[in-house]
Amino acid sequence: MSLPPVQQQRSLFEVSVQFAGLFTSAPADRFRFFSDTIMPQLRDLRPQLEAMYCADNGRPAEEPSRMLAVLILQFMEGLPDRKAVEACTYDLRWKMALWMETDEAAFHATSLVKFRNRLLKHNLVEIGFDAVLHAMRKAGYLKAHKAQRLDSTHVIGLVSHMSRLECVREAMRLAMEVLAELPESTHPGSWSLWWERYVQSALDFKTDVETLKQKMTQAGEDARAILAWIETQVDAVKNMKSVVVLRRVYEENFQEVGGQTEQTHSRPSGAVYNPHDPDAQWSAKGTIAGKNKEWVGYKTQVAETLPSANPELKAPTDAVITAMVTQPAIASDHGAIADVEEEWKREDLDKPKELYVDGGYISGEALADAGREEREIHGPVQPAPKRGDRFSAESFDVDIDQRVAICPARHASTNCSRLDEVSGKIHYRFEWNNHLCQACELRSRCLGANQRHRTLLVGQYHSHIQARRREMKTGAFKERMHKRNGVEGTISELKRGYGLRRCRYRGLIKTSLQNYLIGAACNIKRWAAAWPGKRLEMMRSE
Repeated sequence: MSLPPVQQQRSLFEVSVQFAGLFTSAPADRFRFFSDTIMPQLRDLRPQLEAMYCADNGRPAEEPSRMLAVLILQFMEGLPDRKAVEACTYDLRWKMALWMETDEAAFHATSLVKFRNRLLKHNLVEIGFDAVLHAMRKAGYLKAHKAQRLDSTHVIGLVSHMSRLECVREAMRLAMEVLAELPESTHPGSWSLWWERYVQSALDFKTDVETLKQKMTQAGEDARAILAWIETQVDAVKNMKSVVVLRRVYEENFQEVGGQTEQTHSRPSGAVYNPHDPDAQWSAKGTIAGKNKEWVGYKTQVAETLPSANPELKAPTDAVITAMVTQPAIASDHGAIADVEEEWKREDLDKPKELYVDGGYISGEALADAGREEREIHGPVQPAPKRGDRFSAESFDVDIDQRVAICPARHASTNCSRLDEVSGKIHYRFEWNNHLCQACELRSRCLGANQRHRTLLVGQYHSHIQARRREMKTGAFKERMHKRNGVEGTISELKRGYGLRRCRYRGLIKTSLQNYLIGAACNIKRWAAAWPGKRLEMMRSE
C-alpha cells in the first residue's frame, strides 16, 4: 500500500482558515494548540513512518502522521475508534487539529486498527510519546529537571476471569477450531468426541465440585492426547499460536505421574489465566487496609518531573511524564528503576539527580549505584525482619569496610566471614564468641533457646541500608518525601481521565502502545493548559 504525496502547502479550505474565529477560547483551545504545536512535530515523523509502507504498491494509504495524531487525540478525548472517525468527519475541532479541509471525509474505522498493527510490526509503539517529549523540550517546556518521581500501577487486562477448568477447556476449544481446518483424514479417531465435548458443549457451573474435578482430569487427559497427535504433524501445525498456548496451559496445570495425568496443586508464577491473552498474568499487592489487591493484566511504571516550586504555578501542574514502561503483572518494582533508566536513555534524557520513590524500589544495591553516580534516590527501605522481642539487624552497628559490627550491648564482633554465592551475591557473617555472649545481660533478647553465641548475616550493601533506616527517623526525611506524593495524583489522573486502569487491547506490546499514547495525551493537555498564557512565559524565564 503506497502513501499519498506529501502536501507541501496548507490548504485555504482548512478549518483553521475558514473558521479561525471560532477557536479562540476553551474548550476548543486545546485543539488549536494541537494544530499549531503538535501536528507540525508529527508531520516531521513522515520519513520514519514511511518505512512501514510499500512504495508505489496498491491504492494510496491514509496519511500516517494524521493517523498517529488521531490515535493521540483518541486518548485526549476518551473516544473509541468509531467515535474518533465520526469526530474526524463531523467535528470542526478535530478537523482543525488534524489539518483537514472543511468538507473532507474521514477514513474507515478499521484503518486505525491497521495503522496500530503497522506500529507494532515495526516496533514504533513509542514514536508518538517521544515526538511529544521532543516538541516539549524544543519549546522549552521540558527543561533539564534535576528531580523526578516514580511509581507503578496495575492495569487490568481485556479478558474475563476464568477458573483453571475454564482456562483449559477454552484453550482446547481455540486450538481445535484452528486444527479443524486440517484434512479430516488426518484427525485422530477421538476427534468427533473431543469436538462435541469442548467445542459444542458448554460448562455447567451448577455442577457439583466432584464432577468438576472429574471434568478437569478428563480435560487433562484429552489435552495430552491432542498434543501427542499434534507432535506427529508438520512444524507449521506445531507452531500455531493456539497450539502453543494449549501446550503451555497443559504444562502449567497438569503433570504426568506413573503414566497418568494429574492436576498440579497450583499454577506457577506467570501462568496463563485466559488463553485469549496469554500475556495477561495474575498478581496481587497489599494495600494500606491490609487487603490484597488482585488483578489479571499488566503493570505500568510512571515517571514524571517534579512540578515547579513557584507558588504562582499551582494549577495546572507543569510536571511532565517522561516514562511509561509497561511490564508483566508479576514484575517487581525492585528492578524497575533500570527499565525506566533505559527509557530515559532512549529518549536522550539524563538520569535525574534526585529520584523520589516508595519502598518497593529501594535496595542496598540501588543506593550504592546512585552513590557512585553522584545521584540520590529518596525513599524508605523495608525494616529488618523481627523475631518477637529479639534484637533485629537494625539494632547492630555494622561497618562493612572495617569488617566489624557492634551489638546492642556495645560489644564488637570477634569474627567476620565473607560468603560468595554462586549467583554472584556477597554476604558477610559477623560472630561474637561464646564467653562474651553468655556473660552478656542482654543475651535473653539476643540469643535463641539453643544458641550459644550471636551471629549476624548481612549483604554487601548493608551499610547503605543501615544509613537509610537511620535517616528515615529524621523529620527532614519525612518532609522531603512529601515531594513523592504527587505521583499518586498523576496516576489517578491517568486512570480517571485517560483510561490507564483498563486495557483497550490484548497483549503486552499492544498495552504498551496504549500507555504511550496515554502519556502523550496527558502531556499535551497539561502543556495546552499553559499555552499561551503567563505560566509558560514565566517558566521560560526561569
